[in-house]
Amino acid sequence: MPRTFTAILAFILAALFAISPAFVPDFGGFNPDQFPVPQVDPAVQPAGYAFAIWGPIYLWLIIGMGFGLWKRREDAAWHPMRVALIPSLAVGAIWLAVAVASPVWAAVLIWIMLITVLIALFRSPVDDKWFAALPLGLYAGWLSAASCVSLGLLAAGYGYTDGTTAAIAAILLALVIASGVQSQLGRAPSYGFAVIWALVAVVVQNIATNTTVAALAAGGALALMVPTFKAWRSAQ
Repeated sequence: MPRTFTAILAFILAALFAISPAFVPDFGGFNPDQFPVPQVDPAVQPAGYAFAIWGPIYLWLIIGMGFGLWKRREDAAWHPMRVALIPSLAVGAIWLAVAVASPVWAAVLIWIMLITVLIALFRSPVDDKWFAALPLGLYAGWLSAASCVSLGLLAAGYGYTDGTTAAIAAILLALVIASGVQSQLGRAPSYGFAVIWALVAVVVQNIATNTTVAALAAGGALALMVPTFKAWRSAQ
């Protein structure tokens, strides 16, 4: 695709992604009855306040892609990142509408979003990190947690395992992905921050009801601080 076209398309899709909640205003998470085994306050899901991170994600993506359109339309260093990011933003723009209808398809789509944005993140330019690597890192980090949460919800919601086991498996998977990505990508500490944010919210969700899950999430957050801090140091 021509570079200017991808710059325009990435900006438009970032804006559509950001306004998509306005078209699905009633979505506040999966309805417990969307699963054969109703998921009421599932252990795998972060506390509700954590989802406020979508505000900074939306805004930062718009600012980043807006800067890219304004200043880096023909920049060869930006083009591979945009090509990979466009599918993630396009799927993200319809994700809420799909989630209302089907948790299974929502899980499939969120993994597509994650894989494509991770490719984009690794392709992000070394320069302009405040407009490229850092906003993509925050987005990818939250999706790394959310995609694992989606698998945990499906595992418990379809009766494959109990809620605690599903939460433990999801947290461990998220930690494997996050530690691998953050250890390899020194210029985007925002990635690790987003995963830590999610893990702390899992602690809050479970601290009074499920100490096993809360302890694992807390330990994972502490462990992930090491590569995140190293990434922050290298990004300075």
